[in-house]
Amino acid sequence: MEPKKRKGYNNPFIHVLLWGIIFILPYFFSDFDSVFQWKRFMRSVPEMLSFLLVFYLNYFVLIKQVLFKGKTKEFIFYNILLITGIALLMHYGYEIYRFLNPEFRPRFRRRGPSPWFFVIRNATSLLLMTGLSVAIRMSERWFKVENERKELERAKSEAELQNLKNQISPHFLLNTLNNIYALIEFDPPKAQTAVMELSKLLRHLLYDNSQSYVPLAQEMSFIHNYIELMRIRLADNVTVTTHMNVNKTSRTMIAPLIFISLIENAFKHGVSSHKPSFIDITLRELPEGKVEFICKNSYFPKTESDKSGSGIGLELVKKRLQLVYPGNYTWKHRIDGDVYTTTLIIDTKKRSE
Repeated sequence: MEPKKRKGYNNPFIHVLLWGIIFILPYFFSDFDSVFQWKRFMRSVPEMLSFLLVFYLNYFVLIKQVLFKGKTKEFIFYNILLITGIALLMHYGYEIYRFLNPEFRPRFRRRGPSPWFFVIRNATSLLLMTGLSVAIRMSERWFKVENERKELERAKSEAELQNLKNQISPHFLLNTLNNIYALIEFDPPKAQTAVMELSKLLRHLLYDNSQSYVPLAQEMSFIHNYIELMRIRLADNVTVTTHMNVNKTSRTMIAPLIFISLIENAFKHGVSSHKPSFIDITLRELPEGKVEFICKNSYFPKTESDKSGSGIGLELVKKRLQLVYPGNYTWKHRIDGDVYTTTLIIDTKKRSE
């Protein structure tokens, strides 16, 4: 999967807006009765160009080549030289320009502030430009690092999810093959039928399970085939009922094999060879893209000597739900006497992308 390109950093609009504000802002503090004058604007251009020079020298060169490489002292030193030089040039350059152009010399030279006042003022403005440049660059870098972190987390989650899916398939096949092996000994015709049903399930595992999401109707068909396969080996004392309320043209998408371990668990713990047993499975599509799965079965807990490997399938389901539908599902279990009920509701519209 190709990573998504995210916006939010390195946006030219930010620079256009920034310099539009810097060039226009001085006119908001001037006399409102005065009109725009080109001469006045042109006199401010060298000052604005000085701001641009300091800003982009830092933005394109000093921050990337010096500050981001951990050379903080060198960065401060270079900026002191740059700001001092340009601040002096901004003031004395204008004085030299007036000296070389007599028409700009004032007829009466009034006593004003010390030249150093203007130098310090210019240096302060340039220092603000440097700080603004660093702030924008750091923000861009933060956005980039944050997006890369999210992409890495996404890739890690996808790899972990694929690993879980790869674990579920062998777990599912192992249980199914054990069932077929048991049939071969006492009912070969049923074993042949089971192999045919298993081939349908393998087709789903090989082709459909490779997708991140499948249509809910397709997953319902897979569940139906699995239940029919499991029926073959059941004794007459076991009753299996299903309630599938899903439209065959439904556009709801669901993670594949998300319910199969719950059904496996019902056949594993809800069936007795000599006592009346039942399994009741409900799958229905609720409004607003929610899917409800309810499985009720008679409860025959295993003994301590027969618990090896139990619970693996349910643990895999829990991990998959946390990865695919984090915070968008509810999963409840309860035992009422000798009846075990598990209820899983998934909000498919809020699945993680």
